[in-house]
Amino acid sequence: MKKIVILTATRAEYGLLKPIIEKFLDDSYYDTRIAVTGMHLSPEFGMTVSEIETDNLPIDKKIEIILSSDTPVALSKSMGLALISFSEYFEECMPDAVLVLGDRYETLAVCCAAMNARIPIFHLHGGETTEGAIDEAIRHSLTKISYLHFTSTETYRKRVIQLGEFPDRVFNVGAMGVENAVNARCMSVSELEESIGFVLGEKYAVGTFHPVTLEKATAGKQMEELFAAVDQHKDIRYLFTGANSDTDGRNINQMLKDYAKCNDNFCFVDSLGIKRYLSALKNSLFVIGNSSSGLVEAPSFKIPTINIGDRQRGRISGETVIHCKPERYAIEEAIHKAMDCSFRAAIKKAENPYGDGHTSEKIVEIIKDCFVNDRIDIKKKFFDINFTI
Repeated sequence: MKKIVILTATRAEYGLLKPIIEKFLDDSYYDTRIAVTGMHLSPEFGMTVSEIETDNLPIDKKIEIILSSDTPVALSKSMGLALISFSEYFEECMPDAVLVLGDRYETLAVCCAAMNARIPIFHLHGGETTEGAIDEAIRHSLTKISYLHFTSTETYRKRVIQLGEFPDRVFNVGAMGVENAVNARCMSVSELEESIGFVLGEKYAVGTFHPVTLEKATAGKQMEELFAAVDQHKDIRYLFTGANSDTDGRNINQMLKDYAKCNDNFCFVDSLGIKRYLSALKNSLFVIGNSSSGLVEAPSFKIPTINIGDRQRGRISGETVIHCKPERYAIEEAIHKAMDCSFRAAIKKAENPYGDGHTSEKIVEIIKDCFVNDRIDIKKKFFDINFTI
């Protein structure tokens, strides 16, 4: 039996990891431990640990690290708390591996603790490019300290190999978001309306807007531009979820709350959870904002995505995605395009570039094969060298 720790720090990350967690828990070969931290344990961000508890998944450890601030200093202190706390947890738990997803700052701190403890790290969604976010540097840093790599496209697999990782430890398995979208058991619109206490009607859009972390203090201005564009389309109702805990995330959430109070066609919910979120996507007119879900999950529902600004710049996107500048007239033009009948008809045949929806089973099988055949040797990670030019 192999002991594996699966880390989750945010609502979005948990939604993606849930099918993998369930498959690990169902396999007696693994002693699966769920470690919960970050935004999950913050009342300001919806205390989303409750979603994991509602799903009846066993939590091995809750580790609080988020401070009541999103300044650069506060984020660094949170990373420090994560490094200290998870160092202690790993010494207590002694896992055979740690499984992580994505590019969050707290994930980097946790993985540094695992690296120091010589615990192999299995990383999902490496090799991707988001030129407008600090996530870009964090993601590549995670790649360099991880042992197994599970990428969402072949292009990203090649990039991880170009970063110096051995090809036989890098696997293109597709994106978990596609699997969730393909297999989603969605609520009806009326059920969703009752759940959120807001009438969506037949014409509504779903939005999420996160800070562009490589830009300094642009969140407020960009939100004002977004609101100005939305003001020109009062016939559409809007359901927005909260920003994450990056710098300026709290500022964005407060602006969303204030706007919702003054506009009866606008609803703000801290966190929808994966079922409500995918249910909202399925019947929406379009997705708007700068979340990766607009590029990964939304295309599976054949609906337009309006991707605003540079946060996702460089990430692979399909035919359903409309890119625009964070300026009101550009956003308005993108909304018009998303509503255009010919565009909507054309994307009904568009393929999602992020896989076939069988990601979790591939990941679990590959990891087991590596353990069973004794292919995991942490010494090889740090002492073998492979650079592809």
